[in-house]
Amino acid sequence: MSAVSRPDERVASFLRFSTELVAWVATPWALSSHSWWLAVLAVFVLIGLPTVLSTPGDKARVIVAVPGSVTVLLVLLQLAAALVSAWLAWPVWAGCLVTALAAAALVAELPRWRWLTTGKGGAATGGR
Repeated sequence: MSAVSRPDERVASFLRFSTELVAWVATPWALSSHSWWLAVLAVFVLIGLPTVLSTPGDKARVIVAVPGSVTVLLVLLQLAAALVSAWLAWPVWAGCLVTALAAAALVAELPRWRWLTTGKGGAATGGR
């Protein structure tokens, strides 16, 4: 059986990375007034987990292989962190812009998420 090719995701990648950047900045910003330890921990979680955990076939280099559903959950974590943190840390107009960005990223990610979770190309099985 041939592996299904990965969907074209240039727009989705741009939107996803833009949302990740917002999460990486807004989350520590929102948490810093409560605890700088939480702010630092948030950076490690938001950057570290997706760096270490990845689905074979989704990234060229995999450090720790995980099923596609874990990759989807990590992206959802980034989207949620960007959305909630922007509203907590920044003015309303910025929260509105981040909400639009996160919604666009969510819609653009759907084909990739289907590909990751269907087991096509070995992606959802963690390479097993």
